[in-house]
Amino acid sequence: MITFYTATLGCKINQYETRSISEAWARKGNGHEAHEVDSPEKADIILVNSCAVTANAVADLRQSVRRLNRDNPEAGIIITGCAAQVMSEELWQLPGIIRVVSQEDKALLLAGPDAKALPGNDKPRFAPFSINGYGRSRAVVKVQDGCSHYCTYCIVPLTRGKSVSRPMDDVVAEVSRLLAGGFREFILSGINLRHFGRDLEGRPDFWDLITRLEREFGLDWAGRARFRISSVEPGQLTDKAVDILSASTMVCPQFHISLQSGDSDILKAMGRGHYSPQSALDFMARMKKVWPVMGLGADIIAGFPGETEAQFETTLEFCRKLPLTYAHVFPYSERPDTRAANMDNPVEVPIRKQRAAQLRKLVNGKRQCFQESLLELPHLDVLIQDVQGRGVSEYYAACRFTELPAGAKLRSLIRARPVGLEKGIVLVESTEKAS
Repeated sequence: MITFYTATLGCKINQYETRSISEAWARKGNGHEAHEVDSPEKADIILVNSCAVTANAVADLRQSVRRLNRDNPEAGIIITGCAAQVMSEELWQLPGIIRVVSQEDKALLLAGPDAKALPGNDKPRFAPFSINGYGRSRAVVKVQDGCSHYCTYCIVPLTRGKSVSRPMDDVVAEVSRLLAGGFREFILSGINLRHFGRDLEGRPDFWDLITRLEREFGLDWAGRARFRISSVEPGQLTDKAVDILSASTMVCPQFHISLQSGDSDILKAMGRGHYSPQSALDFMARMKKVWPVMGLGADIIAGFPGETEAQFETTLEFCRKLPLTYAHVFPYSERPDTRAANMDNPVEVPIRKQRAAQLRKLVNGKRQCFQESLLELPHLDVLIQDVQGRGVSEYYAACRFTELPAGAKLRSLIRARPVGLEKGIVLVESTEKAS
């Protein structure tokens, strides 16, 4: 028997692909019976699915591999993912490594830990990752991969290649499997959802996918299951989006937007001049009429090369206006082989960190106000995430039941009344029995 352990760094797409590989290994095991274990000490093979989006992500990878090797020096470590695509030679210097599988070859691992490409085999347009279950309470459903838009700061097009879309029929089939397996929240995820459908027949866009999912599942599952959109580009926030989301019965009233900056000139320097900050603000004002209560997150980079104090203040002021309920704020991080890494007038690292801290302080205050406003609502729909009664609301607010409802189990979606706040978590009481 082969025993294996998996460790995932980075995004939800990596989480999804790790799950797909672990299911395949347990099913096939490269000709042997294989069993996934819950600690690295028990494993013959350790799979590390890596990230390279920031310098910190690469540092975390090195640290993780060294720790895994200390915990089990006898285990062979396989590294795959984005870091394996762009820094393979360096990764071979880490202890315990027996294989480095590039991101573009990651799907080979579906055939087993030792699987190699057959001569002359063409790679499928959309790598055949799929899942039947998930080790988490909420299921990620991968609908798109790669990115064909080369932002000046971003290494992702180098690590994941050009945009490819998953056929809608495959998305529908996977959601059906997961619903049958007891999942009630599905995170529709991709590297750049704005590019979804450009390579499919008829050139549907992401909002057409939402329409298809509503048509397939809305009649039977509205109110009993839900879709959450992982991250959208401001360029996707169109009239069509308003119309489709206005009619939706299953999409959570929450957005996460890849904003990056609130200053138009900085956006142009980032290679993101295809949208304006004001357009995002206008869209959110329109959506507030559709979703009077709405969760809103954003990715923001502080200290991009050439960012002046005045331009940072523009971003800060924009974030004051935007109805944010949380945000992921990053000090700018130079990535190899990107245009921004060689730009003039780099911002000193301490200033980057200081600006990021200012943004986080602002966002934390807005999050606190939003959580307090939730206490005025008659109910929240909370998905239970663990046996301690922690969960997440439709607005992406962390919740905890003061007492677990009778019959409640992991992944139950339960209507609850908000009753208080405790350390940034909304306390709730059930108003119904678990289904």
